[in-house]
Amino acid sequence: MSKILTRAEVDAQSTWNLKDIFESHEEWEHELNALQQDLSTVTKYEGQLGEGADKLLACLHAQEELQRRLSRVQAFAYLHQSGDSINPEHQTNAAKARDLSSQVSSALSFIKSEIIALPEGTIEQYINEQPGLQDFERSLGLLLQTKPHRLTAETEKVLASFGEVLGAPYRIYERSKLADMTFPPTENGRGEEVPVSFALYENKYVESPDTDLRRNSFKAFSETLYKYRNTFAEAYSTEVKRQVIESRLRGYNSVTDMLLKPQQVTADMNSNILDILQTELAPHMRKYAALKKRVLKLDEMTFADLKAPLDPDFNPEISFQEAGELIKEALSVLGPEYGEIVADAFKNRWVDYADNAGKRTGAFCMSIHGVHSYILISWADNMRGAFTLAHEVGHAGHLMLASKYQRITNSRPSLYFIEAPSTMNELLLADHLLERSNDPRMRRWVISQLLGTYFHNFVTHLLEGELQRRVYDLAMKDVPITAVKLCELKGDILSSFWGEDVVIDDNAKLTWMRQPHYYMSLYPYTYAAGLTVSTAAAQLIREEGQPAVDRWLEVLKAGGSMSPLELIKLAGVDMSQPDPIRTAAAYVGSLIDELESLY
Repeated sequence: MSKILTRAEVDAQSTWNLKDIFESHEEWEHELNALQQDLSTVTKYEGQLGEGADKLLACLHAQEELQRRLSRVQAFAYLHQSGDSINPEHQTNAAKARDLSSQVSSALSFIKSEIIALPEGTIEQYINEQPGLQDFERSLGLLLQTKPHRLTAETEKVLASFGEVLGAPYRIYERSKLADMTFPPTENGRGEEVPVSFALYENKYVESPDTDLRRNSFKAFSETLYKYRNTFAEAYSTEVKRQVIESRLRGYNSVTDMLLKPQQVTADMNSNILDILQTELAPHMRKYAALKKRVLKLDEMTFADLKAPLDPDFNPEISFQEAGELIKEALSVLGPEYGEIVADAFKNRWVDYADNAGKRTGAFCMSIHGVHSYILISWADNMRGAFTLAHEVGHAGHLMLASKYQRITNSRPSLYFIEAPSTMNELLLADHLLERSNDPRMRRWVISQLLGTYFHNFVTHLLEGELQRRVYDLAMKDVPITAVKLCELKGDILSSFWGEDVVIDDNAKLTWMRQPHYYMSLYPYTYAAGLTVSTAAAQLIREEGQPAVDRWLEVLKAGGSMSPLELIKLAGVDMSQPDPIRTAAAYVGSLIDELESLY
């Protein structure tokens, strides 16, 4: 039986180099303490923002500098904990960083309150008087739009001071999942005992060609999830209740309206993604499931089999180093400036790809203004991992370009767009793989990998978004959110999407326990929104070449200086209409049709 390594046992070269943020924990601790002392660099402006444009500009500049320093302190603690959540020191330091964040948020809450309290037209007058405020015009305008939903300055300050407490549900979920859960071993098809962990199951076993291993590991994985179902449901229910209370206090019609507001997204834009894809994509995905059942000669198509490889004997392994070179080649179409970011990511240990106990599951990219991006992934030597890695490099390239060309205030775009640059890289990687091989078997394998991208974003995350919609609808009616209710909802959603030919058992209904996205506002549906955008933009790159690439790079550099619809239009795509969503669903169908023809 293979051993799951501790953080201390993995090769240091497979972990990220966090010394680019702070050389040592001592240096980090010093900056943590210094930030507490330096709050006065911003709070000294409290009560003075109505005194003129120059005063407001000075306050906003001081706020940005404090935020830049705070982001480094937060990132250092969070990334250490993400790599090894079992380490008590990392847990303590992460708590210190969260405490500081709450303290800063509370101390600086006066800025929004005072700006909103200014007489009508004052901000416009300030911007005309002080050209330096033009950089903040968009963020100030968005803030003023929230005026009907702001509470009193004192109440906003109290709420901000509770940031650490109000974030507890997510931390309880993550701590249970990463530090407390242990899974029983299981057997593969050869009768050998193998270990099970969150990372091993989700990054390796779920796509294993060994049917016994896929099904046995899913059973062992789910048995442990089942034991925690009530704890996880209570944590999630508390998070939802918090959002319901806040939406009512602020006078929103619903939680959904409140969460869409900062994304600059209408209810129709949200529902279009959820409704159209569930209706128009489902028939294609059922056809895909039926193809797998037939080709793999499965007795039945279970939920555990949905990601099984169609060609088990053709699954070329790829090392992390090989994947890095492949990704650099595939993304070279985006030019030298972007390529330098990609090269640095692999050369300078921006990526943590070790697989160790206590490591955060899944993958993510964190970009730190003034430093660079960091990427977390657990490497399993398969091409699905290469697509995931290209995805996270997409976040890095996007946010680093945005940080280079925009100030902090305008660097991050709406969540509605945030997944477009990452999924674009997956599509470029697929195109690159198809271009360099004429082998029909390789083509169908690459198409399968590409379908993995659409499965992840158009199915897994989309159905998370549907669960959120149903949960919020119930919560606004004061219906209790329990483990039984969540399993019932998830089972119904999965059954409706996959139909009668995929077995949705009690273990499949526990899928709501596997993802942290439910604690990240309305994040899940944005994966499908982003992939819809990148699907259309990638087609424009294939058709137009360099002009479309140039537009895409301008979009990346624009960061959050435009609304999501404006950004997407700059790329040549109109998401105000449902057409791109329907076209993307049809494109997935065409891939499945081609794949079927190759068998």
